[in-house]
This record gives sequence, structure tokens and C-alpha cells, in this order.
Amino acid sequence: MQIAKQLYTIGYEGQTLESFLSRLLSIGIDTLVDVRELPLSRKRGFSKNALARALDSNGIEYVHIPELGCPKRVRDLYKINGNWSEYLSSFNAHLLQQEEALMSLAEFSRRKSAALMCFEANFMRCHRTIVARAAAKAASTELLHITQETIVPDSAHP
Repeated sequence: MQIAKQLYTIGYEGQTLESFLSRLLSIGIDTLVDVRELPLSRKRGFSKNALARALDSNGIEYVHIPELGCPKRVRDLYKINGNWSEYLSSFNAHLLQQEEALMSLAEFSRRKSAALMCFEANFMRCHRTIVARAAAKAASTELLHITQETIVPDSAHP
């Protein structure tokens, strides 16, 4: 099996399921790693079971790693105070306790063309970027962010 040299992130905000799948397929993603703590969505097609079925029918594996999701207490505090620095600090403290899940994700990125998924379109305001940076560093892989228009190299990760 060819070793993947890149790890991707993607958010589904503002996308239809069809456009989301098309974007993944056009890039050659074969594994989507859901890093939402609770894989539920009010947006049609993006809850765990429906998304897994849609991905499977397009030849993409679905993996959910809830340990890498942002804990409810951290999300709730951010909703109240909007303090991004505090959010980052709280989430990083959580992530330090998730070494096994991070190593599992790093292994995926070595073996497969994987993309981490969460909701937010802006990867700079989503916990998935923090997770992806840690996994890419552990796997020595390049990190790229998929947007609706383009693919953006991660500026914090060479």
C-alpha cells in the first residue's frame, strides 16, 4: 500500500451532501474521519448513519473518533464568552489526554488519504485544525485544508 504524505481537513458548513462528496472524490480522499464528539447534524445527510451510508456508496470509509471531538463543557463556555484563546487552551488540555486516539489518527494518515471532518467552514476557527496539526506532526505528514474553492496548505505545519 502506498504511504500517504498528506492529511486533510474539511468542514461541511455551507455545503450540500452532494457537493461535499464531490469535493472529497475530486481530491481522492478514501477515509473520512469524523472528529465531532456527537456526530449529529441538523443539516440533512451529515449525521453519522446517513453520512456513513453516503460515503460508503461512494467508496469512502467513514471513521468516527469521538475522543477527538470538542467536549460539551468547552463548547458551552465558548458560546457564553466567545473567548477563542480560552477555547484553544481548554481544548488543548483535553487533547493532551487523548494520546491513543491521536496516534490512531496519525496511523490513518500514514496509510490512507484521510480527511478530518467537522462542521465549521473556517478551519482556523475549528478544533479539527488543532487535532490535525497534532496528528500530522506525529505522522510526519503534510497538512492541507479543503475549502469550497481550493486547498490551503497549513501555515503552522511545514
